Amino acid sequence: MKLLICGALGKMGRTVAQIADERADCTVVAGVDVGTGEAAFPLFPAPAAVDVQADVLVDFSNPAALSGILEYAVAKSMPVVLATTGYTPEQVELIRRAAERIPVFYTANMSLGINLLSELAKTAARVLGSTYDIEIVEMHHNRKVDAPSGTALMLAREIASALPEQPEFVYDRHERREKRHKNEIGLHAVRGGTIVGEHEILFCGTDEVIKLSHSAGSRAVFAAGAVNAAVFLQGKSAGLYTMHDLVKE
Repeated sequence: MKLLICGALGKMGRTVAQIADERADCTVVAGVDVGTGEAAFPLFPAPAAVDVQADVLVDFSNPAALSGILEYAVAKSMPVVLATTGYTPEQVELIRRAAERIPVFYTANMSLGINLLSELAKTAARVLGSTYDIEIVEMHHNRKVDAPSGTALMLAREIASALPEQPEFVYDRHERREKRHKNEIGLHAVRGGTIVGEHEILFCGTDEVIKLSHSAGSRAVFAAGAVNAAVFLQGKSAGLYTMHDLVKE
């Protein structure tokens, strides 16, 4: 399988290339990046400039590049793995429209462990959600620009789907001079140092707290997930796929 990496010179792009190089079932044939640097494959400044044949596009670039990536992928009928976070609701709608024409793998977190955490949290929410307060704390490195993380929002949405009533997501408590309402999910962001990614879900009841957590030791877990997603997309029909689909298969 021939991979095209968008954001090829970034830390995640380079990690994807390294992992693909270690596998026998795929290879990187080209990269896209607005920066300058060296790579073991041809580099292009934009998807539209790519003149190398590829099977799947893997994006670890920037939300601002989404429209160009989708236009290129649709024009080439090329499956695409979107591993970037921080999309606006309007951009998510663009992703859904593209998925009507090409296979699109889109998930807030490429880690298998995070997606297992999500399933465990949904089970806990079904059992405890009506009587326990739910809070999510996420921690990332000081260069991450979006907050809360896309993964924290994904976890909150998954938990909400298991609750009897739709909860309110609360991001900023310092402006609230009132007690916590029962039907809330609090989301809290920490930014500092070189933290790769940590997520903790707290179910807080009377006299006890249940914690579910995931800690990423390196970016390799996300890059490996993206490569697995690219392999998964081969031969798939148009549609929107997630890590849940990959795990099932």
